[in-house]
Amino acid sequence: MLNAAKQVLRNWREQASLPAEAKAEAARDARGLPAQDPGIDAAVKAALQWLKRAQDQSASKDGGVARDFSLKTGWAVSYPETTGYIVSTMIDCGQRFQDPDSLDRARRMLDWLVSIQFPEGGFMGGKINATPRVPVTFNTGQILIGLASGVGAFGEPYLAPMNQAAAFLRDSLDADGCWRKHATPFAERGDKTYETHVSWGLFEAARHVADQGYAEAAMRQVEWAFTQQQANGWLANCCLNKPATPLTHTLGYALRGFMEAHRFTQDETVLRRAIKTADGLMTALRPDGFIPGRLNPDWSAAVQWSCLTGEVQIAHSWLMLFELTGDRKYRDAARLANRYVRRAIAIDGPVDQRGGVKGSFPVDGDYGQWEYLNWAAKFMIDSNLLEQDIDGRA
Repeated sequence: MLNAAKQVLRNWREQASLPAEAKAEAARDARGLPAQDPGIDAAVKAALQWLKRAQDQSASKDGGVARDFSLKTGWAVSYPETTGYIVSTMIDCGQRFQDPDSLDRARRMLDWLVSIQFPEGGFMGGKINATPRVPVTFNTGQILIGLASGVGAFGEPYLAPMNQAAAFLRDSLDADGCWRKHATPFAERGDKTYETHVSWGLFEAARHVADQGYAEAAMRQVEWAFTQQQANGWLANCCLNKPATPLTHTLGYALRGFMEAHRFTQDETVLRRAIKTADGLMTALRPDGFIPGRLNPDWSAAVQWSCLTGEVQIAHSWLMLFELTGDRKYRDAARLANRYVRRAIAIDGPVDQRGGVKGSFPVDGDYGQWEYLNWAAKFMIDSNLLEQDIDGRA
């Protein structure tokens, strides 16, 4: 009873000390999601502008993208990991919308990333000012996705950095297919199933350089990840810090890695295993598009808030499955999840929040609490553009 009373007092003090903007956002979220969906065009346009602002407003002013905008502390410094895969979104938007500014920004991001690459090919974990400053498997894999996109769009300048990062990952893989040598110091130690999202980076590198064993290493890791899959599609060891109740964010990472492994190999066994996890996640989807931000091994809710990043990541993989199978349940589920997240986006209002995607809904949920996250905006754009493409082909 005493500990519970102390926790209530701490919560009250924290709420009382919040800036006015945070209190106002919490009050809005307490009323529930707005009924109005701004639609794909408006949401994507606003989120793209928010990402550009995140690059311009980064507290480290280095060409990278600020990790977040916090309602408590303002703009953060740049985050190498997520800047890496934001590059791919900027290139896609630049080409799709004939927007030279997005392409120029992608090059600035790439040039900054190349400037901080370790000699052995890896990239640091955490924000740019984080310590210890050591190469980390997961962060290197996410930046590799962006480097491969840079090779595809801009050519030779990014080929050597891409190969260095890919070789670092290939050569540090353990014999059983799990990465353990360069674990992040910013999460709990232990095997990480969601590093299939690192394997995606190797598949992308292999599209440009086919004879260096990148794809073979990636598939060894994916096969290891399948050893963590349960009969109902559940994935063990699939969270930053709570593997018993993982985030939909890290489950979304793992599922996308499976999907990319199938896209590269066209192996039907890989597709069947991806479908098991995708179908399990679908049982957690509610009719309004809400997916609990953490899930139990039977896919039931472990929390009552949504991780908005995880929602759009999972929606993207469901859309990929619809394209492969023609099964409308995947398209319909993705539409619900995407719409849920769009409704959480402010298209007008304060410029630092406009177009941003919160870590959680409500904003005081335990993932990215009080923050608008750069990777949430990136994955929202990607998933909604794929939904739009599919609808346009219908």
